Amino acid sequence: MTEPTKEELMARIAELEKQTGSKTGSGLQFKVGEKGGVSVYGLGRFPVTLYYEQWVRLLNSADELRAFLEENKNRLKLRNPS
Repeated sequence: MTEPTKEELMARIAELEKQTGSKTGSGLQFKVGEKGGVSVYGLGRFPVTLYYEQWVRLLNSADELRAFLEENKNRLKLRNPS
C-alpha cells in the first residue's frame, strides 16, 4: 500500500473537520472534567466550567438572565450585532 499524497491527506482532514463540525448545530461542545465539572467549549477562547448545581441554578434563572441582557443591551458590547 502506498503512502497518501499531501493533497489526499489535506482532503481527508477537510472531510473529517466537516464531520466533526456538524455534530452540534451551535458549535458548542460539552465535556465532563476529571473533577466532575461540566465544561462548555465554543463560547470563547476558554471553556466555561461549572458544577452540576451551578448549571442548574443558571438554567433556572434563564428567563431573568434574558430579561437582564435585553434591558442592558445598549450597555453591552456585541461581537456580532444583528
